[in-house]
Amino acid sequence: MKKYALLIIDPQNDFCNPGNQNGNNRGALYVDNAENDMQRLSTWIRKNKKELDFIGITLDLHQPNDISHPNFWMDKNGNFPQPFSEIKSKDVEDGKWTPRFNPKRSLNYLKELENQGEYPHFIWPVHCLLGSQGAAIFQPLMDAITDWTVKGKFYQTVAKGTFPFTEHFGAFRAQIPDPQRPETQLNQGLIRTLETYQNIYLAGEAKSHCVANSLKQVLEEASDLAPKFVVLTDTMSNVTGFEHIADSIYKKAADMGVRFKNTNDILV
Repeated sequence: MKKYALLIIDPQNDFCNPGNQNGNNRGALYVDNAENDMQRLSTWIRKNKKELDFIGITLDLHQPNDISHPNFWMDKNGNFPQPFSEIKSKDVEDGKWTPRFNPKRSLNYLKELENQGEYPHFIWPVHCLLGSQGAAIFQPLMDAITDWTVKGKFYQTVAKGTFPFTEHFGAFRAQIPDPQRPETQLNQGLIRTLETYQNIYLAGEAKSHCVANSLKQVLEEASDLAPKFVVLTDTMSNVTGFEHIADSIYKKAADMGVRFKNTNDILV
């Protein structure tokens, strides 16, 4: 069995790029302090590049017309919701918000989220559009990963979010998988890959959302992997305003044997 894998969640410009002093080129859904998280992760990869056997990277990728984007919804006056608005199934049934695309499917999706206890449905700024600069890997981290490959290693990317009728926070499945869309269903291939390693380091953005839901999916769908996971706590930050939404996930993870370490405290 191989020893050391690193799984990086959504290290993309739209989450990690703070922009310049004038605010230009700032990521559409920039997570405060994410650039520093990625710098620490880059340093850690360079320190451990001989020992790391595998690097997997999830990429959040969306269409403009996505269920999490403002232009998917409108009110009775034709206005789109503001980013960070919450939309509930009752809001749709009461006519407060109307899906512009496939209304029946969209309402059922909201109901399934609520019934299954997944995160509430929030609207985000348009982000990580397929093929856009915002969807690209944050350059300082990309440089460290490229350096890691020099000795003949290969990184793996995992696309998520491409099906516009469901959120896809976690690395392993969409929030509500669609039985007709394989890209939303449990990623058995990624699970099988990670099963071949003794230790799996977890990093990326955002701690409150995509990292937390990746961990949640491990606990629910591949619990045998949980004791292999080491969360690199200083390589992730929360979306502002959601600092405590994932507290129960991280507590359960610790109870199931997931370890939590600072990059300064651990060498592989």
